[in-house]
Amino acid sequence: MNEEQIAKAIVNAAYRVHIELGPGLLESAYETCLIYELENAGLQVKSQLKLPVIYRGIKLNCNYRIDILVEQKVIVEIKAVSFLNEIHLAQTITYLKLADCKLGLLINSNVAKIKDGIKRVINGHL
Repeated sequence: MNEEQIAKAIVNAAYRVHIELGPGLLESAYETCLIYELENAGLQVKSQLKLPVIYRGIKLNCNYRIDILVEQKVIVEIKAVSFLNEIHLAQTITYLKLADCKLGLLINSNVAKIKDGIKRVINGHL
């Protein structure tokens, strides 16, 4: 699967989770349910994946973690906040750069309609 196909599967899974749960829960609940949906769809999923920072050739363990990595290609960052702001976008862009991925989805589940909470994020450095 390419990044676009994976992203479509992720959006569909996020929609199913949001229809079932609605807004108002903690991020961890949405993450767990999204992982369940993605794995049931036959996708390879890694969660809470440690992401080291390489600085001047030195590997630093700064405790950064990707919420979900799907098929080793698409990063999913889950939020459950009143609104997404620039720092959430910056975090996702940084994770894309550090993981050398092209596409990320920033998903805020604390919205009335999930389509309003999904942002596509592209790594401009690839």
